[in-house]
Amino acid sequence: MRKIFVDTWGWLTLYDKRESQHQHVAGFYTDFRAQGGQFYTTDYVLDETFTLLFKRLPFVWAQQAIHFLDLAVQASYLHLEWITPERFAQAKALRLKLQDKPDISFTDLSSMRVMAELGISTVLTADAHFMHVGMNFQVAP
Repeated sequence: MRKIFVDTWGWLTLYDKRESQHQHVAGFYTDFRAQGGQFYTTDYVLDETFTLLFKRLPFVWAQQAIHFLDLAVQASYLHLEWITPERFAQAKALRLKLQDKPDISFTDLSSMRVMAELGISTVLTADAHFMHVGMNFQVAP
């Protein structure tokens, strides 16, 4: 089974048709799903995503996006991973280790820890930080 992690950029680009990469990301998402691929994200990523959806989109569009995310979780092709106290501590340790990379968000660091734990090496993102931490992540699409 192929797995991919989706970060905030991925979700926003998928649901905001005004994003320049929307068509490309939507096509990738549809194809990956049709091939039986499994999507993963965290509650921290959804926290950021929900905030930005309601900030950028009309209420009804943001509400629809959340509904579709809920359905994806219920249908089990989107796996929602929770940042537990253990994962939080691991992300904090990574934050302290990467002292030369102060611009990486704590949400991204927690995502990286979850990806490593679950053996996921590909992330749907435009964020180059995933490529600069020495954890062998690949960016899609």
